[in-house]
Amino acid sequence: MPKLDLGLPSYDSLFSTEEERQEANSEKVMTIPIDKITDFKEHPFHVTMDEDMAKLIDSIKENDMLMPALVRPKKDGSYEMISGHRRKFALSQLGRKEMNVIIRDLDDDQATILMVDSNIQRENLLYSEKAFAYRMKYEALKRQGRRTDLTLVQVEPKLKKRWAAEMVGTEVGETMSTIKRYIRLTYLSNYLLEFVDKNELPFTVAVDLSYLKSNEQSLLLAFIGTTKKMPNGSQAKKLKELSQQKELTGEDIEKILRGEAKV
Repeated sequence: MPKLDLGLPSYDSLFSTEEERQEANSEKVMTIPIDKITDFKEHPFHVTMDEDMAKLIDSIKENDMLMPALVRPKKDGSYEMISGHRRKFALSQLGRKEMNVIIRDLDDDQATILMVDSNIQRENLLYSEKAFAYRMKYEALKRQGRRTDLTLVQVEPKLKKRWAAEMVGTEVGETMSTIKRYIRLTYLSNYLLEFVDKNELPFTVAVDLSYLKSNEQSLLLAFIGTTKKMPNGSQAKKLKELSQQKELTGEDIEKILRGEAKV
């Protein structure tokens, strides 16, 4: 005879305590194979074998990994790393095959925000790391279009960009204008951005150069490669202004950087 489902609570649920029910629903630390964990898509933070990494490896070797990583499940049965890329690298260097993690269901925007927040307070971040991290969080917040306070539940489309930049800035201790300047760096070619990371091209100069079209940036790179001369602040502004008026040529760039042109 089939069992009738009357929608009544089960025997176990009737006699389980609230503490037991919360425990059943809470996140737990699990141990999973490292090769089942993929890096976060377009992860903006570099994981390299430097002095800090060597210290992390030594710490894990001596004390094991004190804090579990955070991952989210993928449809194919693997997991995507949210927080713990450096710990995963360190474990791999030690020959470890497994890693302690917390598994959490997150949508793309939630995962992006958590990934950025868990890394952005690290010391000695490169300009490029901050730039792409700020942009990823900014775009995630803009898609969400919500405030975390009670003064404005839903943000109108025209306000989403401004609010998202303010939110990113508030949480990292930067002004909205600084956040926007960092995001502009993501429009630089990789080669020009590398000059910024190496402190060979000033941040404010790079921001102006980010407004140049990709082919114009290529022409600028060719000039820098030939002359080993970097544009200064006033020259970068001239290049930006002229680029907004017309298509820059190699001759335009050379004249401006040699001080032979006026805009």
